[in-house]
Amino acid sequence: MSKILILNGPNLNLLGRREPEIYGSANLGDLENLLKEEFPTVEFEFFQTNSEQALIEKLHQAFEDGSDVVLNPAAFTHYSYALRDACAVLTSSGSKLIEVHISNPHSREEFRHNSVISGVATGVIAGFGLRSYVLAVSQLLAN
Repeated sequence: MSKILILNGPNLNLLGRREPEIYGSANLGDLENLLKEEFPTVEFEFFQTNSEQALIEKLHQAFEDGSDVVLNPAAFTHYSYALRDACAVLTSSGSKLIEVHISNPHSREEFRHNSVISGVATGVIAGFGLRSYVLAVSQLLAN
């Protein structure tokens, strides 16, 4: 059985209530159910935090465990070099990391167009709502 860590950054705890015209009406529980239904043989660990430190610690844990990661860094995408460095440590060890976004950052405000994470990620999937996570997990399982 494969194990995949699903990490969600700041404000995603408000998913389903925050800007539904951008992020939709589904919440993190709906995301968890969707992934468990789509991939019943995969063991998932789900984690959401508004703390940069907690995300970094989870990435360090994934490094130690050799786990693959689906990461929605949310606002940290655009400026967190500390998070980028933790992602780089993970991917340089042979683990895979897919950066995901529910919306398409390139169709939004200009400050959202830059990701400091993308350069060290295995891949990036954005703009497909919660299906972005499904696509990311599919890709991790395909390789």
